[in-house]
Amino acid sequence: MTSFLQGIAYNFKGLKFGLRNAKLFLLGLARLVIIIVITVAAAAMVLVNYEQILNLMWHQPESAWIAWLWYVVSWLLALVLVALSALVGFLVAQLLFSVFIMDVMSQITERKTTGQVRSSGNKMGWFAYLFYLLRQEIPRATIPVLVSLLLMVLGWFTPLGPVLTIISPLAAGLFLAWDNTDLVPARRLEPFGQRFGFLRRHTLFHLGFGVLFLIPLLNIVLLAFAPVGATLYYVEEIDPKATEQPPQEPTKKNEE
Repeated sequence: MTSFLQGIAYNFKGLKFGLRNAKLFLLGLARLVIIIVITVAAAAMVLVNYEQILNLMWHQPESAWIAWLWYVVSWLLALVLVALSALVGFLVAQLLFSVFIMDVMSQITERKTTGQVRSSGNKMGWFAYLFYLLRQEIPRATIPVLVSLLLMVLGWFTPLGPVLTIISPLAAGLFLAWDNTDLVPARRLEPFGQRFGFLRRHTLFHLGFGVLFLIPLLNIVLLAFAPVGATLYYVEEIDPKATEQPPQEPTKKNEE
């Protein structure tokens, strides 16, 4: 339970830290705007072509006895298409833009907290490092989606629907939290299996960190600055030696 409450605390700690720093504030705002614009654009494209998509699946029947069913199906189809397009838009924004912004926010936070950024990626070229970040984001972005879809299907076709109604959003929050806490170990080129093991060992923390992402409106603000709180947690709790400044070499005056 302590780890769960710690996750909630670090989420707000990251928000406070980010709002006090001009660079972090602008980057968090930029990430938020990019995700909203791309997600809304994807949903708008579906709505514009909605009638053509519906006609390809089922033309409006002439019989009034069947027409009501057509209207019900059309509304359900619209909701499903908008939801899927919004999800795709979010993934595109996350993969192409947000992963880089999140890493920069994490590096700024680590540097301000520890005085340096420990990154094995510095040995790579700039393009190689960006490609590496993108490659790391693919499993972090796809695994939550696959798990959420699996839980949704199980809820539809099994008697576990009421239970999965609670588990599904919690799982989504947990993976959203991991998407942020994984920034530091991914930057240090730790293997994926080792990083996924970190998620398993600190499940309660990630649940506490991610449960706030389920609150409408508040989640928009917290998600924008989540990389800050997650990085603070990692360098302060998981790798506390990172916050220790390296010993300075003695000067000639001290030697005398």
